[in-house]
Amino acid sequence: MRIDVAVTGGEAELRSLHDWLRRDPGTRRGAQVELIQAEPSPGQMGVLTDVLQLVTDNAWSAASFALALSTWRQTRPHGRRITVRRGDLTVDIDGGGDEELRRLIDALERPAAPEPEREPEPHRQGGGEGR
Repeated sequence: MRIDVAVTGGEAELRSLHDWLRRDPGTRRGAQVELIQAEPSPGQMGVLTDVLQLVTDNAWSAASFALALSTWRQTRPHGRRITVRRGDLTVDIDGGGDEELRRLIDALERPAAPEPEREPEPHRQGGGEGR
């Protein structure tokens, strides 16, 4: 499962969250955490960090991840909005209260929508390959 996390407050805040999650035992055990960078806009030099991307495995715990996000947010001098996206699901955390964390956990534990089926490739006639 792939999860994208964005934070208000700029690149420094996103890097802080990245470091926090990489040190969190529950997150580290069940997810690979990467900073994803966007191409610069015209007139900008270099790249900007856009989001954190987590790729999770079977050992991942949505509750542990939600707690790590909430705890990090409480360490910040100004409350930061955290936006978590998984596919077409989006959850914003503004206050970090119990209800927001429950919504986040519920959204992350919900089965992902199936990916659309690809059209089968047309069957080729007579190519003679392998004969």
